Amino acid sequence: MRSSNPVFSRRGFSRDNGMAGFNAQPQAGGAAVATNPYAQGTGNPYATNPYAPTDPQVAGGGPQAPAGAGVMTIDDVVSRTAMTLGTVVLTAVLAWVTLPVDEGALGKSYGIAIGAALVAFVLAMVQSFKAKPVPALILAYAAFEGVFLGVISSAVSTYISPGVVAQAVLGTMAVFAGVLIAYKMRWIRVTRRFYGFVMAAAIGFMLLMAVNLLFAVFGGGDGLGFRSGGLGILFGVLGIVLGACFLALDFKQVEDGITYGAPQREAWFAAFGLTMTLVWIYLEMLRVLSIIQGND
Repeated sequence: MRSSNPVFSRRGFSRDNGMAGFNAQPQAGGAAVATNPYAQGTGNPYATNPYAPTDPQVAGGGPQAPAGAGVMTIDDVVSRTAMTLGTVVLTAVLAWVTLPVDEGALGKSYGIAIGAALVAFVLAMVQSFKAKPVPALILAYAAFEGVFLGVISSAVSTYISPGVVAQAVLGTMAVFAGVLIAYKMRWIRVTRRFYGFVMAAAIGFMLLMAVNLLFAVFGGGDGLGFRSGGLGILFGVLGIVLGACFLALDFKQVEDGITYGAPQREAWFAAFGLTMTLVWIYLEMLRVLSIIQGND
């Protein structure tokens, strides 16, 4: 199971050039079919995993491998995600408190924030290209990401509206809860077509934002205007919707990992993907609310 954020994942759901859990059902009395990324078989990195389930009830929500038996459980995902998000929040609070954003120190604080964001991006890319999760690398990413978020949030709270950060946090939580409910109720179905659509949309969105950034750097202002004013609100909302799609992909990978007996270490990949997705949604939410309240 890889990080399911398509922007940072080389192979998306794939461990064997297939799509995890898409039309994959365990064979009766044996291992899952080839489309199961945790199946016993040729090219499966978990083929020697003695905890991979062989009971066909597992795919239908039946008995799972016992906790502590070496396979990933929902408790593992929750605890790793709490650690990763907790690191983000802790360093964000520390950055908010220790890095002033008044006019005299704003430039220095912004410089530190941009540096932290670049380091976080590099760490995220390094982890995304590794075959196995490295907890220290993931937590380091979370720490640097938190520094960036803390400075940006402090600046927005100071110069736009004191309550906008709390609103962005609540909005992010609402999106998470809404997508989770919709996924559990099967109102959202993650299929090959859905995955392909999200991949294409993510690539297009990132390319467009990169072009806008280049125009802003060399032409000044906000470039093509995609991140401010009416267009900024539109593209911010699109970014939030895209983040919600990322969440659905994350939930799909967690579900498949638990169903098919992924090793316990894969919970770190789940935490990594969920953290990146929630950071994405928070930043887009913060941008939209800042534009709206800044125009009041």
